[in-house]
Amino acid sequence: MKTFILVLALLMTLGVAACGGEAPSEAPPAAPAPPPASPPPASPAQPPASPESPAAPDPVELIVFAAASMTDTLLEVAELYKSAAPHVTLVFNFDSSGTLKTQIEEGADVDLFVSAAQRQMNELQDLDFVLQGSRINILENKVALVVAPGNPKGITNFNNLVEALQGGDVLMAMGNSDVPVGQYTIEILKYFDLDEDALARSGVITYGSNVREVTTQVTESSVDVGIVYATDAFSTGLAVVDTATAEMCGGQVIYPAAVMSVSANAAEAQAFLDYLLTPPAMAVFEGVGFSPV
Repeated sequence: MKTFILVLALLMTLGVAACGGEAPSEAPPAAPAPPPASPPPASPAQPPASPESPAAPDPVELIVFAAASMTDTLLEVAELYKSAAPHVTLVFNFDSSGTLKTQIEEGADVDLFVSAAQRQMNELQDLDFVLQGSRINILENKVALVVAPGNPKGITNFNNLVEALQGGDVLMAMGNSDVPVGQYTIEILKYFDLDEDALARSGVITYGSNVREVTTQVTESSVDVGIVYATDAFSTGLAVVDTATAEMCGGQVIYPAAVMSVSANAAEAQAFLDYLLTPPAMAVFEGVGFSPV
């Protein structure tokens, strides 16, 4: 009996071993995998780089030789041009066209020349001082007979002046023979068959080296009458009693302008010459009596 019990116990032990012993405990469930990281938000698109602003042009000093009769108008136009070309500084030399022509021939620094007559420009062109293709007629003026304040001799027209000159009853101021306004005056005297030299010897004529000197003599009543441009009469407030015709002057009073071949700033000189033909500039010229050609 005891033996049976031992055998039973042995069999039971062997049965447990055959079943693998005690079952292992379950492993804890694995932690869920984290969601995949979302990609970082795209940075906003950068605006395309703007092109660099063009560099400001280098400063330029432009030397303009111009007839004295254009002094007031060109100075006014120069103020307007500051907005159109702020990098350009305009330097003016105003005098008679003959004097300016001589200065150019003698080597003066100049970029642009505006003459009160064709003769001076023609002579410079013959000497190759005019840049080819730049010459243009820009304005027309008139030659006027003006009287001193109060018109002391009662001169009313050119016919009346001729009689007074022949009778020695009037003192007249005119430009020198190398000054365009003087050349026009000489033509007027010829038109009326008057001898300039004889009149000068008789003491009824005085001279000015440019039109401004003639207007000054009349304004200050140093003379009784003078022959000047209509634009200078307007600028100085002188009374005009008559205006010469183109036939009396030997032709129209045309102002040519051109870039000089000796210019160191030909492009800028041409740009300013082109500006003189624009409506803003022409409004200034017409305001004092010039006419576009």
